[in-house]
Amino acid sequence: MAQSFDDLLLAANGAPAREPEVWDERIPDFNPLFGNAPEAAPLEVSPTFNLDEFLTGESTKDLLRFSTAGSVDDGKSTLIGRLLYDTQSVYDDQVRSIEGKGTTAPGVLDLALLTDGLRAEREQGITIDVAYRYFSTARRKFIIADTPGHEQYTRNMATGASTASLAIVLVDARKGVLIQSRRHACITALLGVRHIVVAVNKMDLVGYDEATFNTIQEQFSGFFAQVQASLPEVHAPQLYFVPVSALAGDNVARGSLHMPWYAGPSLLQLLESVPAAEGLAELPFRLAVQRVLRPDLDFRGFAGQIAAGTVRPGDEIVALPSNRRSRVRRIVTFSGDLLEAHAPQSVTLVLEDELDVSRGDLLVSSAAPATVTSRMTASLVWMNEQPLERARRYLLKHTSRTVPVQVAAVRYRLAVDTLEQASADTLRLNEIGLVELEAVQPLVVDRYRDNRVTGSFVLIDPTTNATLAAGMIRDAVSGVEKLSTPTLLLDGREHPVAHIDDLLRLLTEHGMLKGVPTL
Repeated sequence: MAQSFDDLLLAANGAPAREPEVWDERIPDFNPLFGNAPEAAPLEVSPTFNLDEFLTGESTKDLLRFSTAGSVDDGKSTLIGRLLYDTQSVYDDQVRSIEGKGTTAPGVLDLALLTDGLRAEREQGITIDVAYRYFSTARRKFIIADTPGHEQYTRNMATGASTASLAIVLVDARKGVLIQSRRHACITALLGVRHIVVAVNKMDLVGYDEATFNTIQEQFSGFFAQVQASLPEVHAPQLYFVPVSALAGDNVARGSLHMPWYAGPSLLQLLESVPAAEGLAELPFRLAVQRVLRPDLDFRGFAGQIAAGTVRPGDEIVALPSNRRSRVRRIVTFSGDLLEAHAPQSVTLVLEDELDVSRGDLLVSSAAPATVTSRMTASLVWMNEQPLERARRYLLKHTSRTVPVQVAAVRYRLAVDTLEQASADTLRLNEIGLVELEAVQPLVVDRYRDNRVTGSFVLIDPTTNATLAAGMIRDAVSGVEKLSTPTLLLDGREHPVAHIDDLLRLLTEHGMLKGVPTL
């Protein structure tokens, strides 16, 4: 009887043959690499364990949001999978579901599959969409945004990093600092991420060489110095450098015996120790009104999420852009009234006076109000295949307010490889530049370096509703200046024509149209 192909391959190589997506039970017998991943310590439950105390402790832990960045195949998903695996944050059935699958050696868990869940991601071995994962340790809770490294999906990377307090920029120790690594690091800095951990990955493939790590550290330190010199309006991030091997687990959740020359903390120790938030409660109070609650005649509240600062009953606030003042009478939540609320809580404010406040308005501290403007300069990360057109009007989504805007000028396009500020008339997919914007209606904004919520926006295509760009406000011109209004010359005098009704009225008044115009 003819032997099967698997049997022939087994006889020839002494190892089982299998399809990439099928687990072969014979692998432990033929593959010495199987089971080399360090086993997590067994979980022991104390006899004095109290569930109520445990839940209370969990609710009081602070939360750190962080994202990954770097070039394709630098090992971002594998690093996150290693963190989840070593902190016992994955269930046994999740581990069993990835056994024998992926792109690693047969019998070795491809930990990247713990975050890469799309079929296309598993087929190609790359990350395409942003994957959010959650885990916690005894000290802190975490939300991870595992972002793609391919240049085609840079916009997805920017989305994942936009809400992060820390970013892990991975660098392949064999390849060094690539252009895509620079691009991601530059976008991370533009997005105002204050803490950046440069994880030099795959140290096992360079023999845990200290000189390789030191070279990459010098290259990245020099690059961030150039970023700060070229973009002085961007906060200089705090840099950390860690040599790791995501596949083997060196310096990820625990230290490494292979790198005695490195005396710094492991990656997990850094994640547990850096500040989780940059003092949002100490910033000036900001609340964008999302909804006006009017359940009956006796209640009128303004609901929204506090973007920054702290508010208490009796505090004086200003409603912008109307510039009307009042004081906070109540802070209402589903669980009852509060004596104090701070960012990022979602609350409903009841004021002492009846003000005309609606969705899109901003309630701010009277001591430090925001800027009301229709002109601003902003850094744009262009995210659409259609290039920027200065002649078009776009929709600008800022907090809960959406207004038409026009790009008045493109000051420069930033070359991320050299950080050169080149002159340009447009921006294309994944390009970064500084532009001047003019809004048809006033906006209430802060500089991005002062407040990441009220200083950021997205541009939307009014025809397709597609997201075109992410923007960070660098400076704003105080005062309301609308776009120039067209004029009509009649009887030697220019008349403003802001709307078609103005045109009909003027033509009728001058006897050029019969009938009464509809206004």
